[in-house]
Amino acid sequence: MKRLLILEDGTYFEGVGFGAPGIGTGEVVFTTGMSGYQEVLTDPSFKGQMIMFTYPTIGNYGINRDDFESMEPSCNGVIVKDYARVASNWRSKMTLDEFLKNKKIPGISGIDTRALTRKLRESGTIKGSIIDVVNDINHEYDQLKATVLPNNQVHEVSTTKAYHIPGVGKNVVVVDYGMKQSILRELVARKCGVTVVPYHYTAEQILELAPDGVMLSNGPGDPKDVLKTSSMILGIQGKVPIFGICLGHQLLSLSNGADTFKLKYGHRGSNHPVKEIASNQVYFTSQNHGYAVSRDSLDTTELMLTHIEINDGTVEGIKHKKYPSFSVQFHPDAAPGPHDAVSLFDEFVELMETWGIKNAEKK
Repeated sequence: MKRLLILEDGTYFEGVGFGAPGIGTGEVVFTTGMSGYQEVLTDPSFKGQMIMFTYPTIGNYGINRDDFESMEPSCNGVIVKDYARVASNWRSKMTLDEFLKNKKIPGISGIDTRALTRKLRESGTIKGSIIDVVNDINHEYDQLKATVLPNNQVHEVSTTKAYHIPGVGKNVVVVDYGMKQSILRELVARKCGVTVVPYHYTAEQILELAPDGVMLSNGPGDPKDVLKTSSMILGIQGKVPIFGICLGHQLLSLSNGADTFKLKYGHRGSNHPVKEIASNQVYFTSQNHGYAVSRDSLDTTELMLTHIEINDGTVEGIKHKKYPSFSVQFHPDAAPGPHDAVSLFDEFVELMETWGIKNAEKK
């Protein structure tokens, strides 16, 4: 079955369809990871986007029961060079094609993903649609140009009800902006009791849960679309330790007076080098974001730069000069990707312990 990927600037790529039938429309982005497509497809941070994989062959090990980052993928389309129709792995329960059909996500294969990557790097991310071959392609272009992409992605992917995972260690509240399950796995591995709450919870509601610390999760979209959460962040800051990841990092920065901006084509993949300024150590990290914190805007805040992206010098980590709050733009939980920075979860646990001791001494 022939399909087209059309872009709002009039460009199109012809390929072969797989996955679900129908039209998929969204922001076309690329990710550079060589493996981990199941985790990528189920990462809520891709809400509403069309994911193009730069690695040429996708689907060769199928879909398994263990590597989901959310049970319901929220991307709008999948773009690959070569779709592997035969999956070979002892954990595989279904093919990628079957999975996409079940989740009603269209895919297209056989296109020149290198050319599309170069285009996105030069012109930036762009709206696109996966469509079946039609006679009136001009009508499809008009439809695409008229499509307004939503800005309520966090509302769509956040949990609607709080839930608890018991543990014998520290009590952590995770604010779900589109949380990856790997964050929970890292906290549970450190014996933390975890309460996951919706993104719109207030500071009072969170403090009523008597947390030892609060984690601000990853999530999709422009952080300025969820600025209402800033009052919550400022309401708990200084009262409990805070650890932000990805969107959580951007929201912590915005709440403290910094600014954010849209990157031309974003950082998406599992091979991004990041330098920790204090130690001069370089981590290879997993990343998935289209926005970043403005480095210059930190100068007028109480935030200190802790990590930078080696490729383009963008902000990858900050911490508050007075309060026990820190955040990183990358994913220390990886999934997929290297585990170079997983020790940040240990640092969060240590921060909760030292903060608890300080508060006990004051009393």
